[in-house]
Amino acid sequence: MKRFFFILLTLAIVGGASYLWVCNWTYSEGTRAGTLIKISNKGVVFKTYEGQLNLGGFRQNASDGVSGNIWEFSVWQNEVYEKLQNYEGKQVKLYYREKYKAMPWQGDTNYFIYQVEEVK
Repeated sequence: MKRFFFILLTLAIVGGASYLWVCNWTYSEGTRAGTLIKISNKGVVFKTYEGQLNLGGFRQNASDGVSGNIWEFSVWQNEVYEKLQNYEGKQVKLYYREKYKAMPWQGDTNYFIYQVEEVK
C-alpha cells in the first residue's frame, strides 16, 4: 500500500511540474503598437500588473456589436511597469511573449510585455 501511494505521489509531482513547464513555453513573440489606455497593479491574492492598449479601428463581435480594438496584456517586471506608467495616453510599441497558459500569480492574460518604446 505504501508503494502505491509513493508511485501516485511521484506521478502527481512529475505531472504537475511538467504542466507548469509546458505552460511556461513561449508560444509566440512579437510587437504591437497603439495608444496605452491603462496600466494598473491589481489582484486580491496575487498582485499582477495589467494593461490595455488601443490598437485603433473597430472590431465587430456577434454579442457586443461594434467595439474598440482593445488588446489586454500583463507585465512581469517592475521596471517595465514603471516605464509604462510614464507612457499612459501616448503611442507606444510593446514587445511581448505569448505563453500557452498564464498561472494566476503571473497575470490575467497570456501576453507578457518585456520591453516598451514610445512611438514618436
